[in-house]
Amino acid sequence: MKFLCSQSELNSNLSLVSRAVPSRPTHPVLGNVLLVADESKGRVSLTAFDLSLGIQTSFSAEVSQGGTVALPAKLLNDIVSRLPEGEITLIADADESEDDSQIITLKSASGQFQLRAMSAEEFPSLPTIEGVDALKLRISLLIEGLKGSLFAASSDETKQVLTGVHLAGTVDSLEFAATDGHRLAVVTTPLQPEATEEEEGKTLAEGDFEGFSVTIPARALRELERMLSSRQGSDTVALYVDEAQIVFELGEQRLTSRKLDGAYPAYNQLIPRQFSRTVNVERKRFMSSLERVAVLADQKNNLVKCTLDGDEGLVSLSVEAQDLGKAKESMPAEITGEGGDVAFNVKYLMDGLKALPSQEIQIQLNEGNQPVILTPLGGLKMTYLVMPVQIVR
Repeated sequence: MKFLCSQSELNSNLSLVSRAVPSRPTHPVLGNVLLVADESKGRVSLTAFDLSLGIQTSFSAEVSQGGTVALPAKLLNDIVSRLPEGEITLIADADESEDDSQIITLKSASGQFQLRAMSAEEFPSLPTIEGVDALKLRISLLIEGLKGSLFAASSDETKQVLTGVHLAGTVDSLEFAATDGHRLAVVTTPLQPEATEEEEGKTLAEGDFEGFSVTIPARALRELERMLSSRQGSDTVALYVDEAQIVFELGEQRLTSRKLDGAYPAYNQLIPRQFSRTVNVERKRFMSSLERVAVLADQKNNLVKCTLDGDEGLVSLSVEAQDLGKAKESMPAEITGEGGDVAFNVKYLMDGLKALPSQEIQIQLNEGNQPVILTPLGGLKMTYLVMPVQIVR
């Protein structure tokens, strides 16, 4: 194997796939990146796979001799990221040593490195899905859905199905939902374009999404989000799903992930339909006030108290931290229904405010410890449910 490429190309593609390399591989070869140089296409592909998440990408290079090799991911990444910009040549010696390993030489303007490679034959193949029609989604739609839901997924591995985002399709929409048991984020994205977009021939989705239902690990979706961030929003992603796997294809890039087993909770039943109190408030002002008073939030419970004053048209945020001090800020709001106090975990409230995409938001609530709903006023159809915390008198 021998190829020449730019340091920036190799570095950026290596950084992308390395995120699928396990920190503690169950088998030595999984700590490697698979390099495949294709002389006929003039391309080099990189693959990493931890048996659950797989990422594959490719880039153009001057390939004078094709071949396949598995190289230690962290070591290769550390070296390439530190090399100066310019051309890099990678050469795999044809002769194999007694221990069945290869010596790889990496040459740059500043010098050269030699690394011991593993046999590429040991590297597991990425899952493929055959005989299934692709579902296609516009990147902007996927980013919108993930941005409004991914943050609410659970990090508790004992609740496996909650560590993912649930996607559910209908004829004309795709719903993204995530919950960790304390809060719930639901985003409904339309699959049919606006009339103006329709005239321009733009499509948001292709394929039959009716009855589509899958729960995808949050870790895989965070990597997908990173891949999408460098692309045009009008580009499309192809999805392939079978009983166990989901595959996302985006040009030369491919991400595979196992699906999460188990029935996802019937989250729509948790969302109240009637409310006794409603508050309309400017989102950024509310968020800024929350950030300031949260500095004093008691590290033990991280609580902020919201006081609604309908007569004055004010929402007040207050924090009292024992042995530290207290803080209070007020802002104007449109309030209907009775006033009163409600307390929240600062992080849960802040996460929801950051994800809501509008200038103004609506907060809907009932009495006691019943769920509180935050929604944007205009724009994206998103619902953020957060459980209040009981105030100890």
